[in-house]
Amino acid sequence: MSMLSNLDLIRRVPLFSMLTNDQAQAIADSVVKRRFRRGEIIVEQGRKSNALFILLNGRARVLTADSRGREVILAVLQSGDYVGEMSLIDNEPHSATVRAEVQTDMLILGRAEFARCLPENSSLSYAILRGLVSRLRSADRQIESLALLDVYGRVARTLLDMAEEDNGIKIIRNKVSRQDMAKIVGASREMVSRVMKDLEERGVIETQENGSVILKERLHGGE
Repeated sequence: MSMLSNLDLIRRVPLFSMLTNDQAQAIADSVVKRRFRRGEIIVEQGRKSNALFILLNGRARVLTADSRGREVILAVLQSGDYVGEMSLIDNEPHSATVRAEVQTDMLILGRAEFARCLPENSSLSYAILRGLVSRLRSADRQIESLALLDVYGRVARTLLDMAEEDNGIKIIRNKVSRQDMAKIVGASREMVSRVMKDLEERGVIETQENGSVILKERLHGGE
């Protein structure tokens, strides 16, 4: 790896460009350097790594995969990019896997050190951060659905996302608009109507007189 000091490396990362000298030094004192081999997993979807990973050099892919191993590339990371911040902000598992595409050097900042760079938990800024992370997770999930699932799978996943739990029953209280559903899943209204009708005929969902929809246990948002 480069013989540059951690402070020199920190100063080269756009994420830290606005830090004061004291703040930059505090980060530099906390990070560790690690080299990932080509093909090595940096963070894994569904797990927590409790760290922020900053690319110094190399290249990494952000990807998601279904149960059959089919992959969708969400982004390609280059020098100065970072991953892991979403999980650190909302304390949820990673929404995607990041894999080194070539030999890649990283700076790694732990959860406690990262948390000291954030605004107070009760602040508006922190609430906005969590809201943005929630939207990014939804976007990742939507991209995955559009790329990997057929219309049935996308409709099923969207219904599950819209449902809430009530005494052990999954229910969508508001009327499900076929037009809105079509726009969400990227299909025609006619196709969505056919899918919904088929799901009803198979007893997978049950539409009530008030327009609410009850989801049966057999409904899965998989492939």
